[in-house]
Amino acid sequence: MALCAFGVTLYDVIAVRAGQRAGAWRTGLADELASRPVDDLWMLIGAAVAVVLGLWLLFLALTPGLRRLLPLRAPDGCAGLRAWLDRRGAELVLRDTAMRVSGVGRAKVRVGRRRVIARAEVRFRDPATVHDDLTQALQEQCRELALAHAPRLAIRLRHHTR
Repeated sequence: MALCAFGVTLYDVIAVRAGQRAGAWRTGLADELASRPVDDLWMLIGAAVAVVLGLWLLFLALTPGLRRLLPLRAPDGCAGLRAWLDRRGAELVLRDTAMRVSGVGRAKVRVGRRRVIARAEVRFRDPATVHDDLTQALQEQCRELALAHAPRLAIRLRHHTR
């Protein structure tokens, strides 16, 4: 319903800009709004709706879009090519990579726009060695994912206790 109203309004505005007369419904509405007092209930409701809609549009304009998608690096010679990787898919790939490191019993990976946070539980081996191996494996996997912006890697290890 709202889409139809927006479409009709847009058509009428374009017609006026092209030199035609405004629709009778629009001139009647303008006359009605001009004759009503500002403290009229319907005027206040319309103003409140306009403010809420404006704040919502401002919020949408200030927040980045496609937050669940990570942009990928375009191959050489394909400057116009754009591709994205789902954040959840990147988390699963990096978690599987972390689980293949010897000594890691459990792993959880969170992928943000600028940072990858890996939490792992060390079951055996020296934690410093596991940290180095895990860092190397995750850095290599991040390179293979071909993300447009290389994320910072943060690794947090926890020792398994029985």
